[in-house]
Amino acid sequence: MRIFSYVVEHDLGFAPNPFFGTCSLAACKPKIRETAAEGDIVIGTGAALPKLAGHLIYWMKIDTITDFNGYWADQRFRAKRPDMFAPGKMHRYGDNIYHKEEGDAVYRQEDSFHSAMGGGLSVGNRTRDTGTTSRVLLGRRFDYFGENAPRIPHHLSDFVKAGPGHKCRFKPDRVAAMHLWLQSLGGRGYRGRPSHWQFLKTEA
Repeated sequence: MRIFSYVVEHDLGFAPNPFFGTCSLAACKPKIRETAAEGDIVIGTGAALPKLAGHLIYWMKIDTITDFNGYWADQRFRAKRPDMFAPGKMHRYGDNIYHKEEGDAVYRQEDSFHSAMGGGLSVGNRTRDTGTTSRVLLGRRFDYFGENAPRIPHHLSDFVKAGPGHKCRFKPDRVAAMHLWLQSLGGRGYRGRPSHWQFLKTEA
């Protein structure tokens, strides 16, 4: 088991998407999505704004890895397709946005948080999200705290990543220590609103 740690720079419920009973990472973080395996753990820590650096936004244990087409076609995850006109934010930040139809050379990008202004294609986001991997990470065992993110204990501060990229080279005893703390949190799913929703103009 490995632990991947990174900063959730835009904590809006898109990447990760913690809604509807499964935590998913289907956009951004292509290097993590490309190399993580079932049984690994992904943790995301808070950004400097809103003063959540060193706090745990979420953790999930990966139990399923699929690809964009599989994610799109799976009836269990239809609710994670974005609806940009829905009244609730959790629907507007759906991450199930990429798929190919027969004959497509590149992935279609649904109107979503990663679209261009007005719902058009964002080539940059599509390239980053799909250019190196089509893998989608899914976990049913997770805690997503968002704005209620607890501070990571001092003795586990080596797991906090500063800046872009991610960390995953931890010795077995450190992995065991972090795993023990994460297990103590309960794995109870969605436990707080995304921390950056407070900066949006409309309320869910």
